[in-house]
Amino acid sequence: MESYNAFTKRKKDLFGIFDILAIGNGETVAIQLTSKSNMSTRIKKISESPMLPEVLRSNWRILVFGWYKKENGRYDYKEFEF
Repeated sequence: MESYNAFTKRKKDLFGIFDILAIGNGETVAIQLTSKSNMSTRIKKISESPMLPEVLRSNWRILVFGWYKKENGRYDYKEFEF
């Protein structure tokens, strides 16, 4: 749940680590979107977050999607799940 603070002109992620929170069918999924080249940085940031143990105890799925452009010009993604 990324939000935008117009006063500071900055974006703020949910718990400082998630862009999107999806809820449905008895499941909660927290998602971080980034470039493929920046995935390891985001995975490390989530791994070091003090919120991670609580989120995992709550049975949330945590996904990191890294987007990249293929040689044919189309975009694809790599997925990592905690």
